[in-house]
Amino acid sequence: MDPQFVQTLIMIGLLFGIMYFFMIRPQQKRLQQHREMVAAIRRGDTVVTAGGVVGKVTKVVDDSEAMVEIAEGVRVRILKHTVTDVRSKGEAPAAPPKPAND
Repeated sequence: MDPQFVQTLIMIGLLFGIMYFFMIRPQQKRLQQHREMVAAIRRGDTVVTAGGVVGKVTKVVDDSEAMVEIAEGVRVRILKHTVTDVRSKGEAPAAPPKPAND
């Protein structure tokens, strides 16, 4: 085999290795963390959906759905995989950042 061909193969292999560690592996970790977060949703948790709706879980219907109260007496059924953030029971919502004074 030509030494230049071997060097090219090694460079391509290194490129794929770097791509794996900087792009694919972190994405897989985030996906696994999201699955664990969604599986841990319980009654009383405050959740934020991908659409920006904030509500309190009143009932976990099944593995993929939950009932969320978004206003007093207003309950909606959501798909659990659309939840982007779960706040534990009694946790106050995060305060908005203060505007910087110029």
